[in-house]
Amino acid sequence: MARVGFIQDELDLKLLVLYIMARAAAPIHFYQLLDLALCDAGVDYFSLTQVVEHLITTGNLERKDELLAISDKGRRNSSICESSLPFSVRARCDENLIRLNDALRRQEQVQACVTPDPDGTCHLQLRFSDETGPMMELSVLLPDPKQAERTAQRFRQNPVSFYHQITAILHSEEKDG
Repeated sequence: MARVGFIQDELDLKLLVLYIMARAAAPIHFYQLLDLALCDAGVDYFSLTQVVEHLITTGNLERKDELLAISDKGRRNSSICESSLPFSVRARCDENLIRLNDALRRQEQVQACVTPDPDGTCHLQLRFSDETGPMMELSVLLPDPKQAERTAQRFRQNPVSFYHQITAILHSEEKDG
């Protein structure tokens, strides 16, 4: 039995990809694009792969490291053609994009970077921000990479707890000093 969806041909799939990429809050991995594009039964992995490569070749998409981003040309083409995409497909994409964009924004707000030093120690940079800017930026020297990675992971999972612990320490030192 053939899969039936609103996406019927390569042009429809290109429009869908541009629609999604124009609304993603940040560059995304191919698998994230695939997850969003599978909102229609007419989409499959192989066709999507070919379309993405063609959109990169034509300058509508850009590959940045392992991430895909829409170019200015792609954004213009998307805005011109988005009404050609069926409303039901756009609505499903928009619902799925809400969750993805929330995760992308959170990822941008919570950053932890481990930098190994030649002597075996590591620098751990932690950054926690909100819409107005950084709330906390902290650089810590740790004795080994395992401890640095564990601390970075705990920070990514619960940055608010770290923030409150740091402010509590600073507040207690203020009282003592």
